[in-house]
Amino acid sequence: MVRVGMADMNICTAPEAITTLGLGSCVGIVLYDPARKLAGMVHVMLPDSTKIIHNENKAKFADTGITELLEKMIHLGASRSRITAKIAGGAQMFGFHNASDLLRVGEKNVEATKLQLKELHIPIIAEDTGANYGRTIEFYPETGELLVKSVGKEIKRI
Repeated sequence: MVRVGMADMNICTAPEAITTLGLGSCVGIVLYDPARKLAGMVHVMLPDSTKIIHNENKAKFADTGITELLEKMIHLGASRSRITAKIAGGAQMFGFHNASDLLRVGEKNVEATKLQLKELHIPIIAEDTGANYGRTIEFYPETGELLVKSVGKEIKRI
C-alpha cells in the first residue's frame, strides 16, 4: 500500500493500491488513467495557494496540488484524455452556529477542488464529500474502486 501523508502526493500502478488517512476538512483527490491502471493521490489541506506567502509545498493546496499531480502522471505515461477523478473529504468537523468563512475550510476545499478539476477538464466520476465526519480512503487501480472508511459507518465503495 502506497501512503500519502497530509499535504502530500504519490502515484502507484496496479497491483499496488494507494491510501491517505485522516481526511477531516482536507480533501483527497484521486486521478486515474484506467488504461494504464495508473493512479495518483493528493491530500490537500487548503483551497488557495495565493493566500499564503513563502510556501513551496504545492501538495498542500487544491489549486496547485492537483495540477502538480496531473503533470507527474502525464510524465509517467498517463493520457490526459483518459484521466478521471474521484474525491473525498471536505468535512465540517466542528459545529458552529454562525460558521464564518475561516471555519468553512472543508467546504472551501471541496469548492476549490471542483473548480480546479473543471479548469483542467478532468471529470469527477464519484465523490463522498461534506458532512461532519473524517474519512480514510484507499484506491485500487486494478479495479478503479475507491474505498471510503469512516468510524462507525459502513465502508463506501465509489
